[in-house]
Amino acid sequence: MKVSIVTPSFNQGKFIERTLKSVAIQTGAEIEHVVIDGGSTDTTVEILKNFNQSLRWVSEKDAGQADAVNKGILTTDGEIIGWLNSDDIYYPGAICSIVTFFLQNPHVDVVYGMADHIDISDFPFEQYPTEPWNFKRLKNTCFICQPALFFRRRVVESHGLLDISLQYCMDYEYWLRLGKEGVHFEYLPVKLAGSRLYAGNKTMGARVEVHREIKDMLKKMFGRTPGKWLFNYIIVVVKHFLTGNE
Repeated sequence: MKVSIVTPSFNQGKFIERTLKSVAIQTGAEIEHVVIDGGSTDTTVEILKNFNQSLRWVSEKDAGQADAVNKGILTTDGEIIGWLNSDDIYYPGAICSIVTFFLQNPHVDVVYGMADHIDISDFPFEQYPTEPWNFKRLKNTCFICQPALFFRRRVVESHGLLDISLQYCMDYEYWLRLGKEGVHFEYLPVKLAGSRLYAGNKTMGARVEVHREIKDMLKKMFGRTPGKWLFNYIIVVVKHFLTGNE
């Protein structure tokens, strides 16, 4: 079984070498790793050049993170696909665990596991609040940690790629879209990845925009935005108004 790992990247020279190494140490399958860089102007390209010969990468302007992930998927051919951002990491044994599960469960389309939030030094400071699969519950909270999720290529072939019009919640929209269309998800209670959370990352730096996009995406997909997400949006807007920051 071949596993394709796609890493979208832009000016993450501070972290990307750790991301690359976390893939390079994986075992249990044939692994291809492709980095789609959006034309970084920091140290990213130099790190990519000097990493190792098995890594494939391109650095050119793209239409954003979702576009980069889509490009990466289309340039790979593994039966299993993983998406690892350039500031996140896999834990040792992650891909071996996923491949074993997929081999034992050929009917399963998507598998996601447990994860941590990690700081800029890779220290896990809290566990990501993952939960067993429940589509109704997913509409109210995103309990899937993106770097800890893997899917079969047949999912893309049947249900398409990420929505490139989205800048923040393209992963959440994809999980919801797949769930709505009956794709088979399973939860693996094994810790697979570290998702970096720090003041400078995209999600933490634009909370009003993030919640606005989620609110609008949910309304478009389901005809209404669940009350919990509306409440969350109001809270971040009020906080931004009162404090002058997000």
